[in-house]
Amino acid sequence: MKVRYQNRIELLQGTLDLLILQTLQWGPQHGYGISQAIRANSGEVLRVDTGSLYPALHRLERQKWIEAEWEVSENRQRVRVYHLTGKGKKQLLTERSRWEQLQDAIAGILSPAKGESKA
Repeated sequence: MKVRYQNRIELLQGTLDLLILQTLQWGPQHGYGISQAIRANSGEVLRVDTGSLYPALHRLERQKWIEAEWEVSENRQRVRVYHLTGKGKKQLLTERSRWEQLQDAIAGILSPAKGESKA
């Protein structure tokens, strides 16, 4: 059984930014599409509610990592479509590097190398 992380406190600080930037690396998307991509690509484990998603999108826009334009969707509704900027692509690389370092650090604690002391 997969455990769903529904409480935003359970996700590490900054992880949502990484997830949004990575999702937009795959192509421009509106907010609902971003949340659906995160959900689908996480095997239905991660769900981002609008109360977390839109403040994060606005923050990323202010930092100039993403830009948005109004477009008309297939069902004739106006939607904001977000895309990654050049600055955002650089930030994604930085965020991925940080995530990999954190992953390695946690793995080292969960599975310490044989022969090393465990204090």
